[in-house]
Amino acid sequence: MKKLCTKINGLVGCMNVPGDKSISHRALLIGAMSYGDTIIKNLSHGKDCLTTIKVLKKLGVEIIESRNNVVVVGKGINNFLPPKNPLAMGNSGTTARLMMGILSGAEFDTILIGDKSLSRRPMKRVSAPLKYFGGQIKLFKDDTLPAIINGQKLHNAEVYMDVVSAQVKSALIFAALQSEQESVIHEKLPTRNHTEILLNKFGAKIETSEDGRTIRVFPSLRLVGQFVDIPGDISSAAFFLVAGAIVKNSKLILKEVGLNPTRTGILDVLKRMNAKISISMIERNEEPFGDITVETSNLKAITLDKDDIPNVIDELPLVALLAACARGKSSISGAKELRFKESDRIVAIVKELKKLGVKVVEREDGMDIWGQENWNVNDNILSSHGDHRIGMMLAIAALKAQEEIYLVNEGIVSISYPNFFDDLMKIIV
Repeated sequence: MKKLCTKINGLVGCMNVPGDKSISHRALLIGAMSYGDTIIKNLSHGKDCLTTIKVLKKLGVEIIESRNNVVVVGKGINNFLPPKNPLAMGNSGTTARLMMGILSGAEFDTILIGDKSLSRRPMKRVSAPLKYFGGQIKLFKDDTLPAIINGQKLHNAEVYMDVVSAQVKSALIFAALQSEQESVIHEKLPTRNHTEILLNKFGAKIETSEDGRTIRVFPSLRLVGQFVDIPGDISSAAFFLVAGAIVKNSKLILKEVGLNPTRTGILDVLKRMNAKISISMIERNEEPFGDITVETSNLKAITLDKDDIPNVIDELPLVALLAACARGKSSISGAKELRFKESDRIVAIVKELKKLGVKVVEREDGMDIWGQENWNVNDNILSSHGDHRIGMMLAIAALKAQEEIYLVNEGIVSISYPNFFDDLMKIIV
């Protein structure tokens, strides 16, 4: 149990956050599928990405890790080796779901297992559409891990996705690459497109419609290793952007943060809520970077619905915190996907914010939140619910409290941001 920082005088500083977790996973996987060396700069060293490295090594991929760069020695997707034991996915849903798409076309069978938390998360959303490509995956009785993947030759398909998920889309793209003809994937709403950007960089041909909802995948098993410079993770930067907006006497500059338009929903939310925020863009490689400045702000309430959710799904715990500090009543709807994350995030957010004295009402697909200037803490023992994003959100929320606040299972933040608490301490004044 960790004592959180409270009764502070402000947040001031200039900082970098870890490399983008989503891009890190994909750079490792696509590098392994390619021929030749892929050099990755600023890879995320969160536990989830380390899981992807371990899994690839079990498949016979050589990965050389150094302080500044990670080198993936690619030999092509057809040269993966059958693992001797089940592949452990740990807590990483991204690793599990993307590997399903990759290994469905392998010449061997594979078993995927996860930790207690991951083994509760739904996997049929991936296994079901992979059947259109000829993928054969057997799941546990509740459509969860363990998963038995019967690898075999895949064929092309046209798929209409039932869920809005970049992980599912990426798994389908990886399967489509292993067919012999063009495949088409239709999304209900556009999701983050790091997979498409990276694959095109590595020599694949992926075309996306103007509205971002239709992806055409042309088969390609001859990808070529590349140099990948990963931007700072906007989902990690978001915690400090929110902190800078809600804590008095604050001014923070977040350096070289990824600003892919499919990921900047939190910036749109901050602007709509009247946050004092400015962005200096830096074009580098295929993914845009930028420096973001945020200052203490007089926030107003916001309403988010299903069309707003995809680009801010990971940051919704922080949106709830912003709402708790804003003037008026905020509403979040169309966010049922939150119930299928590392925790049921709707339940976790409501329960923990109530402990801090916030008025919040749970809805089936979201919540209503009434903002207030000061909170009357009801319970000073908060829980991360075994969820890294909930844990970090609560650490930021505690900065507003006047009482001593403690967090149970704080170590879970290392899933995505191992140095989070150290970085937070550096900007407190």
